[in-house]
Amino acid sequence: MSASTVPVSPTRVAVIQFAPHVGVEHRDSNLCQSLLLAEQAVGEGANLIVLPELANTGYTFSTRAEAYAHAETLEDGPSVNAWAAFARDHQVYLVAGFAERDGLKLYDSAVLLGPQGLLGHYRKAHLWNQEKLWFTPGDLGFPVFETPIGRIGLLICWDIWFPEVPRLLALQGADIICSLNNWVWTPPPLFDGSGKCMASYLTMTAAHVNNVHIAAANRIGNERGGRFLGCSLIAGVHGWPIGEVASAECECILYADLDLCSARSAPIWNNLNDLVRDRRTDLYGTALGYHLHPAMPR
Repeated sequence: MSASTVPVSPTRVAVIQFAPHVGVEHRDSNLCQSLLLAEQAVGEGANLIVLPELANTGYTFSTRAEAYAHAETLEDGPSVNAWAAFARDHQVYLVAGFAERDGLKLYDSAVLLGPQGLLGHYRKAHLWNQEKLWFTPGDLGFPVFETPIGRIGLLICWDIWFPEVPRLLALQGADIICSLNNWVWTPPPLFDGSGKCMASYLTMTAAHVNNVHIAAANRIGNERGGRFLGCSLIAGVHGWPIGEVASAECECILYADLDLCSARSAPIWNNLNDLVRDRRTDLYGTALGYHLHPAMPR
């Protein structure tokens, strides 16, 4: 193998798709299942493991009090501590979603854990539907975290519908975006002829237009009358899935062998086009409503 083909940051990514169950009586079993599947991923050589949104609690809370009962703190939560111990003991990086309690506020949060402990923490910025009744919108912005295997950004579910989120993460140099999801069934059509859902295409598009890898972990199953879409995937910098897109029904683990830093050395698609250089930031603020157009009343 020539020096030019040796990966700079070789990483085996594993995306875990499974069905956690809501109810405080299920928290321990949800956690155990997440760790069992993570153990399986380590056995297959994975060193970056991505679990879904709210992986330890299930999703469909019925009251804010119930959501609060499921939540734990970042500092001493039993699930976060168990995931941290797993990452330390296996010398891997693990991303997981949990319901975070901070004082009386609740957040739909994600953690990035590694052999060194907590490396990153994100609170979901865009809340979907009844999430607005339980959670406070995230207040941490869209940070990218430096790790020994590359720069990792986090987003959660509905965030991917807002193109600013993956763009901001990519502009900060993210080598991979870990997307933690509870994609729900919405009015049909849900899937196209290839079995992909709209969230699959949004993930692929975000990877393509930002020249970044995206590892999207969704859940499956039924919960209190709702269903979840599955369709987890790992998209390459070209946008296309690396390997298969998961089914809508089955527990599974998807793998991809990536050089996380590869996009840094090839940001230009051709001699005349470059995603970062070609941006018209002088026009976007007003056009997107970030600033008032001169013709608008003040």
